[in-house]
Amino acid sequence: MSELNAPAGTPFFHYDNSQLMAESVSIAELAERYGTPLYVYSRAALKAAWESYAQPLTNRNALVCFGMKANSNLAVLQQFAQWGSGFDIVSGGELARALKAGAQADTIVFSGVGKQDWEIKAALQAGVKCFNVESTDELERISSIASQLGCVAPVSLRVNPDVDAKTHPYISTGLKDNKFGIAIEIAAQVYQRAAVLPGIRIVGVDCHIGSQITQIEPYLDALERLLNLLDTLAGIDIALEHLDIGGGLGIRYQDETPIAPAMLLDEVFAMLQARGYGHLQLIMEPGRSLVGNAGILVTRVQYLKHHQSKNFAIVDAAMNDLLRPTLYDAWHGVLPAVSRSGHSSEAQPRVYDIVGPICESGDWLARDRELQLSQNDLLVIESAGAYGFVMSCQYNSRPRCAEVMVDGDQSYLIRPRETVEELFASEQMLPG
Repeated sequence: MSELNAPAGTPFFHYDNSQLMAESVSIAELAERYGTPLYVYSRAALKAAWESYAQPLTNRNALVCFGMKANSNLAVLQQFAQWGSGFDIVSGGELARALKAGAQADTIVFSGVGKQDWEIKAALQAGVKCFNVESTDELERISSIASQLGCVAPVSLRVNPDVDAKTHPYISTGLKDNKFGIAIEIAAQVYQRAAVLPGIRIVGVDCHIGSQITQIEPYLDALERLLNLLDTLAGIDIALEHLDIGGGLGIRYQDETPIAPAMLLDEVFAMLQARGYGHLQLIMEPGRSLVGNAGILVTRVQYLKHHQSKNFAIVDAAMNDLLRPTLYDAWHGVLPAVSRSGHSSEAQPRVYDIVGPICESGDWLARDRELQLSQNDLLVIESAGAYGFVMSCQYNSRPRCAEVMVDGDQSYLIRPRETVEELFASEQMLPG
């Protein structure tokens, strides 16, 4: 039995004889039933990832808010809501999705650097837990809108601690050159301004330093700087209710060694207790680590091209379905849905680039992978549960693919495949 990049020791994705399985359903069966390309999620994998946070937080004053920008399918959100998750949102659309999926508004934190008036109003009317404020202009706008509505906005300042998360530069968010947050050097005076603004109630401090973090030191470095800020705030009579350390824990795509949530949490609570802030509620905003290894992308080989210098497997998934390789030069494992290991086959092992049909040279899913392939074979792109479908688009007028949730020996269509007609159903031609 061989396993995909699911958490070690789990049966979520595995080979049964030569068939790759999602829990107790074969990938080939899913492809036959729902077509390809196809996103497949394991409910059991989602639950196991959730428990990796929930268990070490038992009997602790803490709230896990799923960073739903990683995966916003309603069925995925529904599961987390039922398990007790809050949600970290970055748009009015995500607010509507979270509420539709059953989220309690008072467990929602609203992050993001560019909140518009209508989004702020919607969040205030819904009664979100807090706004993670990312600029002084935003703070003033929230105050104005809250005053107009006759309500009070709970706010937390997102502080930029200038800490290197040692991750890809596109997903690093805690350096002074990044667009996110308020510089920690001026945070105290911004809190003083917030304290006198109408329609504002200070409830916390927030920090998020990046994504796909596989070292614990950047978290502890950022936390140390936050605790120093709390000391300063205490000296000017500004009290907080919670401390939000963001998300960003990484997963295994290739050979990474992810941080176990329990290991980080033990260190964080020890530091809070030692500095006299054990009474604060701790908020975390994990995204990728809850869904990344719980999803795969299934695709079918359309054509094989064997050149002198390069071999290409042209599949029916493309950069519009999974953008991460093109955008971040990201590495995803590739496995056959039906293993030829130990079986005679006319197909010879070759080193392939796995590419899609989009008219861009940047349209690739994996490079230099040794595979034994024939036309019409099914391939699985591993660890595609985070920043997969949510970043997909309709480039080249390609309908977005379907999404399926597997639960034991059952599968559920949680998003139907888009049709060609739906691509332009809302468009209007000029008269005449």
